[in-house]
Amino acid sequence: MTDGNDTQGMPVFMKTLTEALPSSFDVLHVPLAIEEAKAHLLYIKTVANGEVLQQTVIKPFFELADSKKFTAYIKGLPNRIDLPSTDDVLTMLTSGFVLVYVEETFNLLEIRRLGNTMQGQTIAETTIHGPQLALSEDLETNVNIIRQHYHQPSLFVESQQLNDKSKMTIAIMYDEKEVNIDVLRRVKEKLGSLDEPLIQSAGDLAVRLTSRKFSLFPMSIITERPDRIVYNLTGGKIILLVDNTPFAIVLPVVFFDFMVSMEENYHTYAVSVYNTLLGWAGLMMCLLLPGLYVAFTAYSPEILRTELTLSIAGSRIGVPYPSYIEAIIMLIFVELLTEASVRLPRSINAAATTVGGLILGTAATEAALASNILIMVIAIVAISTFVIPMIELGSVVRICRLLLIFFTTFFGLIGLISGMLLIILHLTNLDSFGQPYLRIGWRSKRSEKKVSSE
Repeated sequence: MTDGNDTQGMPVFMKTLTEALPSSFDVLHVPLAIEEAKAHLLYIKTVANGEVLQQTVIKPFFELADSKKFTAYIKGLPNRIDLPSTDDVLTMLTSGFVLVYVEETFNLLEIRRLGNTMQGQTIAETTIHGPQLALSEDLETNVNIIRQHYHQPSLFVESQQLNDKSKMTIAIMYDEKEVNIDVLRRVKEKLGSLDEPLIQSAGDLAVRLTSRKFSLFPMSIITERPDRIVYNLTGGKIILLVDNTPFAIVLPVVFFDFMVSMEENYHTYAVSVYNTLLGWAGLMMCLLLPGLYVAFTAYSPEILRTELTLSIAGSRIGVPYPSYIEAIIMLIFVELLTEASVRLPRSINAAATTVGGLILGTAATEAALASNILIMVIAIVAISTFVIPMIELGSVVRICRLLLIFFTTFFGLIGLISGMLLIILHLTNLDSFGQPYLRIGWRSKRSEKKVSSE
């Protein structure tokens, strides 16, 4: 066994590859010889599976002890591929392929050392009755997981390699009978035109696929749940799986997709409708309550009942600044607590954020920095944020409610209504890979053909 710097007896093409690779300890050239049979191996041991290499290549070589028989054996292996260009060979070597030279022919064998193939517990999208295991970080394992959940011969999987420095492999999954051909074409064109220096995860790729860089609303769903993936495959959606990432990308999406919780599929119709209405109520309260508080206290107190108006005015006695500043300060506190809960270790984040919220709320009211009514409003807003099923939409709503407060600060209740209309107009102007963002429901390719024929 020799390292990459020792080129004695090595074929010329292997010498070229070895010179192109860095002089690392894990770049190995292995000459094999027994009687008249000779062969050469070139691989990177830290990404190639040494045990599989021993069983499928090295051991059979010495058992056959014949170059022609060994060549025929190598060409019959299912993990063998034809030799591509030099640059592609170098990339494949770094991803776990082994280059085998025998009988003046070169063969590439995929003998990768797999990454984390274990399925972890769902973290971002938890359910009570649904599947509890998420995707893994290995691409082939994830494809296997989806196939185990979706037993349809029409499920098609395409493999594609990104053009960035990571050279990660992605899988494009869709149901050939349900997928929209025009959307599929747009997705492939977008993937082919990506010009990014580095893409490391599914979330990173999802951002790069967004045509409108400054749009607040997400153009794709990032999910870890196999049941959500199967649910969207059935609806004609396209799934992108990225290697080394336990998340998948769902394309295209509409706004209403972000209000769908997989938990509702495991309840009776009445319970599902009730929980869905709770989700929409949480969305509206999270978005509108702070702006309504500012509008009613600063501009239009006559809209409320007299008793409630007097109660709000009494709770604000001693507060030294206008209601909009009061609301913005408390919302910023909530945002800081939310971000802290994400970044703190799991063992202490719940206790730290709970204690922090209690201390901040009590101190703010006792110091007359915020009214009791506003503390209740902020608490309802914080709880409502977590009722929204998808975290991507929840993050957008947190920004939109601040924008609505600014509109309300300058124009009162009319400003709040105008701000909501601007958000709706912005949503109507969006599309996800050619599909209107506010489209209700999703037609498959078959349904669209039927409609067009009529």
